[in-house]
Amino acid sequence: MATISRAQLLHHPSAFFSRLPHSHSSSSPFSINLRRRKFSFSPLLCSSSASASSASTNPSIVGDLLNYLNESWTQFHATAEAKRQLIAAGFHLLNENDEWDLRPGGRYFFTRNMSCLVAFAVGEKYIVGNGFHVIAAHTDSPCLKLKPKSASSKSNYLMLNVQTYGGGLWHTWFDRDLSVAGRVIVRARDGSFLHKLVKVKRPLLRVPTLAIHLNRTVNTDGFKPNLETHLVPLLATKPEEAPAESKEKGTPASKAAHHPLLMQILSDELGCDVDDIVNIELNICDTQPSCLGGANNEFIFSGRLDNLASSYCALRALVDSCGSPGDLSSEHAIRMVALFDNEEVGSDSYQGAGAPTMFQAMRRIVGSLANSYAGESAFDRAIRQSFLVSADMAHGVHPNFMDKHEEHHRPEMHKGLVIKHNANQRYATSGVTSFLFKEVAKLHNLPTQEFVVRNDMGCGSTIGPILASGVGIRTVDCGIAQLSMHSVREVCGKEDIDIAYKHFKAFYQTFSSIDRKLIVD
Repeated sequence: MATISRAQLLHHPSAFFSRLPHSHSSSSPFSINLRRRKFSFSPLLCSSSASASSASTNPSIVGDLLNYLNESWTQFHATAEAKRQLIAAGFHLLNENDEWDLRPGGRYFFTRNMSCLVAFAVGEKYIVGNGFHVIAAHTDSPCLKLKPKSASSKSNYLMLNVQTYGGGLWHTWFDRDLSVAGRVIVRARDGSFLHKLVKVKRPLLRVPTLAIHLNRTVNTDGFKPNLETHLVPLLATKPEEAPAESKEKGTPASKAAHHPLLMQILSDELGCDVDDIVNIELNICDTQPSCLGGANNEFIFSGRLDNLASSYCALRALVDSCGSPGDLSSEHAIRMVALFDNEEVGSDSYQGAGAPTMFQAMRRIVGSLANSYAGESAFDRAIRQSFLVSADMAHGVHPNFMDKHEEHHRPEMHKGLVIKHNANQRYATSGVTSFLFKEVAKLHNLPTQEFVVRNDMGCGSTIGPILASGVGIRTVDCGIAQLSMHSVREVCGKEDIDIAYKHFKAFYQTFSSIDRKLIVD
């Protein structure tokens, strides 16, 4: 082994690891002796760079998921990163405003509001009236969002007024290193307006808890913050300076509504003038990177696992199921991924699953591929032959609160996708759809689990029932078991990510043959 200086080791650790003998494992701590000085090392768990070099021997997508999570601080960034990956994989970008010219064997996608995305691949043996095989998930997660007028000052602190989005565990947002990310509308030099994404990676904000000396009963009475008055992040202590007189007539609304210090930070990130920022739509985000954890690196510690883990597994499964020549040669159906925004608040929006986005796209796809076909109700027949997998994270059994689960339905980590059932249709799973989805797993030797909520507890819901009832599409609800759901920092099993990916990919590749064997009506 060539000699490496301590300075080189500290600043470029990869140079050392690349020279290790192959007998060393990069996933285990070890000690070495350099120049008779002993240093101990443990793996850099927040980096997935090592996964790329071993991709040929290790089919795991966990490293790529970590990269996706670290890119995707907001629903906008998650959609933009998905768009980038689809284009890199050869998918053709469509515009909903244009006429579509689709062909069997083609791969396509479009975005809506840059927070919703639909991608699909047409089987080469597709004929009009054949079905869609869809996996649907969502890009949003509970978080804090800036109010339209966020500027606030208290006791010589500059603070940001925020709204709570979704049903978050808001106590977990206290004492975290926070920042902002999202969408900005910028005026260009030609007078047009541009949509730009921004992410301030350094810790910028903090919501401090009250010292126990001033709240002596917090550990006995519980931490019960007022979400309007106590959940306001600190930005700075420096008093605001009077803003320089704008060159434009009047003061831009965005500049008046938000602290000039914040606007300057955004303009520096975007490389534009403050006065060119005409509107902002920002989330508060935790800056701690997604990483592996646990004694055996068996966990993923991250924000936004609900539901970006499902989104990425679905997206990757679609891309990899049709990435090689011949992958679509024997496919009769259309493989599709639909990623929606606003699931955490009910899905009733232009970019949510409550909008007819996916079904409008299906109708347009059928129409474009029909050409001169003049048969009866091609779209309606296609829907009858279609199948939807509603993929959303599942409640893994908590070892400290086992009684919160029905005793025979306690999903565990590393045991495969959880199929969700609810007699009151909070989930869309039926006996038929669960059987078909489990048959996919059985054919590929993949484990599955079952979940029902206790009768004495309320049950959450998903986009599954919304989409199932939209046009009457067969649907199964499933998800990856996790803990700390809706916390600023969640946890799931590393192995379950690869199982979910394999299950979704198998669904695309084999569902057509399995579905033909079952006759119900």
